Amino acid sequence: MSRIIAIANQKGGVGKTTTCVNLAAALSSMRKRVLLVDLDPQGNATMGCGIDKHELERSVLDVLVDGMSIRNARLRSPGNGHDVVGSNADLTAAEVELMDGEAEGRERRLRNALHAESETYDYVLIDCPPSLNILTLNAFVAADSVLVPIQCEYYALEGLSALLDTIEGVQESVNAELEVEGLLRTMHDGRSRLGIEVSEYLFENFGDQVFSTIVPRNVRLAEAPSHGMSIVQYDRASRGALAYLALAGEITRADLQRRRESAGAVTTEGADAAEGTAAVSIAEPRADESTVDIAASGINR
Repeated sequence: MSRIIAIANQKGGVGKTTTCVNLAAALSSMRKRVLLVDLDPQGNATMGCGIDKHELERSVLDVLVDGMSIRNARLRSPGNGHDVVGSNADLTAAEVELMDGEAEGRERRLRNALHAESETYDYVLIDCPPSLNILTLNAFVAADSVLVPIQCEYYALEGLSALLDTIEGVQESVNAELEVEGLLRTMHDGRSRLGIEVSEYLFENFGDQVFSTIVPRNVRLAEAPSHGMSIVQYDRASRGALAYLALAGEITRADLQRRRESAGAVTTEGADAAEGTAAVSIAEPRADESTVDIAASGINR
């Protein structure tokens, strides 16, 4: 079963697309089966994966509007080794159509498409547009969690509360299982007092929801998109690449822990059920007492 992670922040320029592209490449380098869905009409994630957005014959637009399957819409990133459902400016048309209140199941279209491929991938990463619109809502309804990149500057904190309120609203209405994957500090400058203060604020208010990984300001990280490459492909030894490899490690470890806890819960429930059945089977007294003993056994447990 794939884990679907929406990467979102309505404030632009915080490293959202950079995180999506490089996290996908880092997970792929760990031999994980990865799909990147570019849900931003700017199409920067598509270009960052080495796919020309101007030459797309099929895209996420076809998935949302025409019901095309992920299998038919996806392309292969030439260097990163994962699949991509790309986008370009045409996606704006999908946004307009989905805003029509008469559009049936408009907020669940991406969810339905991705769930049809739930066994195909280990991770699905969705690059959301820098706004809280119907496209972002589609991502949140489809996702298991939201990863929030936060630039280590004061203004980056202002929109965080609005984003968290939106996530809470989605939880209460259409996706009760949605959770925060984590807050990722990006563009961090260790020499800046402000960066340190922002980090302290995040830990003070969000605790374990803040990733240990910090993505630094890095020239090589900024250069990679101009070559249509992820930082893992462009310069694997750079500080930026090491940061995203570390982030991929954090995410996979947390996912493994969740799966173990889920398996443990199922095992415990199965053991409890078996124990109850055994107790009923052992208690076979006289016919007139059997119903009473079985009921009492159930109450005691």
